[in-house]
Amino acid sequence: MLNWCLLPFSGLTTDQLYELLKLRTDVFVVEQNCPYPELDDKDRINGVYHLLGTSNSELVAYARLLPPGVSFPQVSIGRVAVAGHTRGKKYGHQLIGKALEECQRLWPDTDIQIGAQVYLEKVYQQFGFVRNSEDYLEDGIPHVDMVLSKGR
Repeated sequence: MLNWCLLPFSGLTTDQLYELLKLRTDVFVVEQNCPYPELDDKDRINGVYHLLGTSNSELVAYARLLPPGVSFPQVSIGRVAVAGHTRGKKYGHQLIGKALEECQRLWPDTDIQIGAQVYLEKVYQQFGFVRNSEDYLEDGIPHVDMVLSKGR
């Protein structure tokens, strides 16, 4: 079971910030061999939250929750990352579930739009996300936009 912490940028300690940036870089830049602008200025926008999942005090799961208008017109979840050495423990599923729970708490009954890597499409479908774009390349990796409609 993971321990969860949800913080705005201003609430992160320097150690938490270092660990989340290290995890994101390890997964997206090193593991996926994808040099891209990891520091995109969205982390510190007002209303953006950082969801950290720890196991034995080690950051092993992370997601960034963004209010409407930052990445998409809708609420968004991005930078979803799980430490490579913990894969197979279902931390990714726990992370997505917790991210959706926190989005519902922060922005009740609001649609959630994501840009998912194509190979994870079926995972997101398990949570109710539906494809709403054709495949496209983002930083050389196939992606697809998906939306979870909260239907008002």
